[in-house]
Amino acid sequence: MPGPIAAKRRGRGSEIDDIRVWTYGDDIRTIDRNSTARTGVPHVKTFREEREHTTLLLADFRPAMQFGTRRAFMSVAAAEILALSGWRATDAGGRVGLLAVGGTEPLLIRARPSDRGMLAVISALLKAHAFSLDLQSAEPVLSLDTVLRIAAKALPRGGTIVLASNLDDRGDQFEDAVRLVLHRCDLKIACISDAFERSAPAGIFPFETRNGLRGVRFVSNKNPVRKRREEMLQQIERLGARIVEFYSESDPEEQINALDELHGRHG
Repeated sequence: MPGPIAAKRRGRGSEIDDIRVWTYGDDIRTIDRNSTARTGVPHVKTFREEREHTTLLLADFRPAMQFGTRRAFMSVAAAEILALSGWRATDAGGRVGLLAVGGTEPLLIRARPSDRGMLAVISALLKAHAFSLDLQSAEPVLSLDTVLRIAAKALPRGGTIVLASNLDDRGDQFEDAVRLVLHRCDLKIACISDAFERSAPAGIFPFETRNGLRGVRFVSNKNPVRKRREEMLQQIERLGARIVEFYSESDPEEQINALDELHGRHG
């Protein structure tokens, strides 16, 4: 389909990419008369085709994301970031779809253009988030490596996956899944964290898991969690994915700089 975004594809295309000197084997129909007349040497036009860019928003609504000590759950922050990313893609003339996971069965919305397609994505975000909150504790949860493989199959080559997650329960094959995605398309990760995870005060804190396990955890001033998290982010970045950290306690308006960095506007 024709579209506003220039991309390399096989074929002649319709958008002029360059004018160069004619070489043996070039189609004479592509000769540029003006350049040839001006230089006295045959020149030809090369073309590229314009097409719509497809973005797949990947929402992590699994139980570990349903946590937050300030302003909002990390799952809510993920939905906000993905909505902003989707509107940006739509404004650029692209197609936007959604893959939301909160339990055993992910919710997939095929990519569609225009504001109507984005409104369908937002409606699906609300539905998937509400479903994840009602998830029974005994139900299994998909790991991120499985989710990424599903996303890679659902997106055309050359598209972009925008994942919003705290990267919990990545799975044993996570790095291989990232490589698979990067072989087919771009991968941008909004890594969401809560203030308590980054700088928890020293003390003893009770906890209860989704399976009903209760206990207490001692947190010291020397918290190795932050260091391990930074090492994990650096490892993913070395694989070739663009990854930027977002704070769930920040309002969407305060996330604009991080969102610009995620989408390559600066930094």
